[in-house]
Parts: sequence; structure tokens; C-alpha cells
Amino acid sequence: MQNTLDKTRRDELIDAASHLFRSQGYERTTVRDLAQAVGMQSGSLFYHFKNKAEILEAVMAKGVADITAVAEFALEGVTEPKEKLRRLVTGHLTALLGSSQHALEVLLYEWHSLSTEARDRIVQLRDRYETLWQQVLDEAATAGLVHPDTTFLRKMIFGSLNWTVQWYRPDGSMSIEEMGDRMLNLILRG
Repeated sequence: MQNTLDKTRRDELIDAASHLFRSQGYERTTVRDLAQAVGMQSGSLFYHFKNKAEILEAVMAKGVADITAVAEFALEGVTEPKEKLRRLVTGHLTALLGSSQHALEVLLYEWHSLSTEARDRIVQLRDRYETLWQQVLDEAATAGLVHPDTTFLRKMIFGSLNWTVQWYRPDGSMSIEEMGDRMLNLILRG
């Protein structure tokens, strides 16, 4: 069991790695780069992780865990399907464009760098998040709010939401909430 100081140092490494993997790419980021980013010797990194591949998996796992926690919190106590969907859209955008942005972008763009075993573990975490969405979309379809092909709709929504990292600017013409509401209006039927 890690003590609090170790956990904090590990979290610092994950945060630094998410920034470096996103800005430089996983392959171009060295262990030395990672260690330097948190002010430690390269060898000290291996006290916290076996290798760079394990750090990549930890970054992705953190991104999925963060966005899942946001979704679960957003859905607490909400019963109306339209409001659930609104909260999921806004929550996804808030996590993706906020404090979890780099980890989630690494998840989106460095997927190919995972080993098969690591990919399987991340898929299990991702499935939990997608299940939340699928349940809400199925409820919305039953209520006549969205197209009944909810599996395809979920994939289309994720594609649209995830692409916002390419064009959304916080200093632009709309807030995350306004963008979420506009996107929701396009998702809803009639």
C-alpha cells in the first residue's frame, strides 16, 4: 500500500506524462523527459512504474476514471431522460476540455501505442462509461427523444464530442455549457 506522499508523486507523474504524451507524442517522450518534468532522476521513475508503457496505461486509465466519475456525479438524482442526456453531454465536454483534457486526448490519439493486454484493461474501464451513455440513450429513445438506433447514435455523439478538442477555444464565442446545449438540440428529435 502506497503512502500519501507516494500516491501524490505518482499522480504528478501521470499528470506530467499526460501533458508530454499529448504535446510530444508517446514515442517521442523519453523517460528522462518524464523525470525532468517532475524534478526527479530518471531511475526514480521506476519506483512508481515498471516502464513507460505502464505510465501510458495509467494516463489513459485516469482519463477514463475521471470522465466516468463526472458522468456518474452528473446523473445522481436525475430521472428525466432529456436532462440526463444534457448532463452527460455537458459533463463529457467539461471533462474533455477541462482538467482531464490531456489524459483524454492521450486516450484518443495514442491508443495504438498500448499493448494488447493494456488495451483490454482500458476497454473494460471505457465500457463502464459507455454503458452509462447507452442506458441514458435507450431511455431517451423509449421516450421518443432520440433516434432508436442508440448504439450508432452513441458512437456518432462520441465522435462529435471528442472532435471538439480540435476546434473549441475557451475564449471563443460560447461556453462549454452553451456548446453542450447546442449539440444536445441537434441530437434530439423534433
